[in-house]
Amino acid sequence: QVQVVESGGGSVQAGGSLRLSCAASGNILSINVMGWYRQSPGKQRELVARITSDGSTNYLDSVKGRFTISRDNAKNTAYLQMNSLKPEDTGVYYCNVEAVIKYLASYWGKGTLVTVSS
Repeated sequence: QVQVVESGGGSVQAGGSLRLSCAASGNILSINVMGWYRQSPGKQRELVARITSDGSTNYLDSVKGRFTISRDNAKNTAYLQMNSLKPEDTGVYYCNVEAVIKYLASYWGKGTLVTVSS
């Protein structure tokens, strides 16, 4: 079993910054992809950013140039640096990890709340 724990959420004013962390633990052989998703009131959960084991990244169009995803393989941890935050960035941010214990599977954290006020 893989445990996924997010941290770093909070309340900030528009234009501010937050850095989210996602730590995966367990008897992990390897991690393929780590990604951040968010869910806002009245909207479906959407992919915000993802990063592969070789460092390739993808971003939601609305966050390009403002958010940066990174990972520390030695710590099995992913980060999401969020700058120039807007009220529409408000939501619960979830980390998803594609990892191998005996086979490749997907694991979710419980989420961390980000609130951006105007």
